[in-house]
Amino acid sequence: MGRETAVGMALGVMLDAAVGDPRRGHPVALFGRAAAALEQKLYGDARGRGVAHVAICVGSAAALGVTAEWATRRRPVARAMVTAAATWAVLGGTTLGREGRTLADALESGDLAAARRRLPHLVGRDPSGLSAAEIARAVVESVAENTSDAAVAPLLWGAVAGVPGLLAYRAVNTLDAMIGYRSPRYARFGWAAARLDDAANLAPARLTGLLAAACAPVAGGSPARAAAVLWRDGHRHPSPNAGRCEASFAGALELTLGGRNVYAGRVEHRPEMGDGREPSPPDIHRAVRLARAVSLSAAALTIGARALLASRTLRTARARTAARALGTGQRLSAVRLARAVSLSAAALTIGARA
Repeated sequence: MGRETAVGMALGVMLDAAVGDPRRGHPVALFGRAAAALEQKLYGDARGRGVAHVAICVGSAAALGVTAEWATRRRPVARAMVTAAATWAVLGGTTLGREGRTLADALESGDLAAARRRLPHLVGRDPSGLSAAEIARAVVESVAENTSDAAVAPLLWGAVAGVPGLLAYRAVNTLDAMIGYRSPRYARFGWAAARLDDAANLAPARLTGLLAAACAPVAGGSPARAAAVLWRDGHRHPSPNAGRCEASFAGALELTLGGRNVYAGRVEHRPEMGDGREPSPPDIHRAVRLARAVSLSAAALTIGARALLASRTLRTARARTAARALGTGQRLSAVRLARAVSLSAAALTIGARA
């Protein structure tokens, strides 16, 4: 069923590009409400309770994926359709680009108040005192990080583990967004969600950084410069993953990212990445173009790899079947030959006695 998975993922990517996320009834939103309801029952200021919460939520999502694949194991078209629906549900690259462009348009029109109102759709920072340049930086950083979370990571996990991988990854990432904070409420309860999200994004974030460097010309940048900034600054971010994405985008866009951020009254000073100018509203459009190129490259890479693996697996299975058939034929021929020899010997013996 590897080919059906690849076809389904390709269809899901096209569906996300065409329509984006639904405004109401999104499956991820439904999952979030269920996770929040479970949190009310399980919450306690202890890591163990957080581990149980994550295990139930992620395990349920993965089990749903396993069930869907089992139910379609003998129906290739149904498998492709289920995979397409799951891929569309977990991808968010189109909506990410749409939000980025909306904020860029507000800043370019001089409507700072509208930009401040809209910013919480992308980031968790307090927008009340941010300037246009600070909002532009926040948007570029969010586009960079979420290119991995919303596009590259789901595609990579889908290529590796099919529908269960798609659904389980989105569950992990959603839980991290909900409870993976270092706040008094979630410092312990959200620990498991944050650590699992870090682990799930280790490979995708690094792939995002490499693809952003390779796609730098789309945004008017240099692959060599982006790769150099990625290598130099990618590890400086407090997150083991976000820094790889932001550093590569900073190098590709020739900007400086990082600095002072305010989260719910808490001030954080992030190390600076890149050595260019500070971001401006037009740079958001460039970041969105780069994110789109990275997403499409990741889709081509992951879906192509899944299809190639499926093709090789199919050829190997056919070769083994042919070998078994040949072996069976050879064994039958040997048995028949032995019987013929035995019959001939018996006939000769009888003839000699006669």
